[in-house]
Amino acid sequence: MTDAVGPWLVVGLGNPGPEYAANRHNVGFMVADLLADRMRSKFKAHKARAQVVEGRIGAPGPSNRRVIVAKPMSFMNLSGGPVTALRDFYKVPVERIVAVHDELDVDYGSLRLKLGGGDNGHNGLKSMTKSLGPDYHRVRFGIGRPPGRMQVADFVLKDFSSVERKELDFLVDRAADAVESLAVDGLERAQSTYNS
Repeated sequence: MTDAVGPWLVVGLGNPGPEYAANRHNVGFMVADLLADRMRSKFKAHKARAQVVEGRIGAPGPSNRRVIVAKPMSFMNLSGGPVTALRDFYKVPVERIVAVHDELDVDYGSLRLKLGGGDNGHNGLKSMTKSLGPDYHRVRFGIGRPPGRMQVADFVLKDFSSVERKELDFLVDRAADAVESLAVDGLERAQSTYNS
């Protein structure tokens, strides 16, 4: 069965390597891992310097969507190169690209979905926008602001706190639901359900 609208490319942003795996900055990878689990597929290395998994989301029938889930294996600030290579390889228009990323200006546990916009100082988005332009979707996973005088770079590269970890699995699950809703139901319906 061919998908009338072609595939979606969902990019979880993060840094490769076990030392970064549980960092706040890697929540995009966490959501990508869960989406791969839901599709019962394993990530494979792609020549675009990314790990990818291909599958389908949504109920069987016309709302079913072909999705490529990717984790760039460059560092966060170089994400645009692998994402552009994947876009070209899979022939995905920019309006069907979704970046899943940590967001400082959204409270921990909240989600915001949007199309286009600035990078808000996020190096992964900055790199993607430089390569693709700004008109891709974003699923912004709130991590809140650093406490006290902690530097932003130190905060995002630290693991979630023990208090945050109590809710993290539920929140990652909700973010994966939001990605699926975005691809299947469209932005407005997904926003009305998941923007908090």
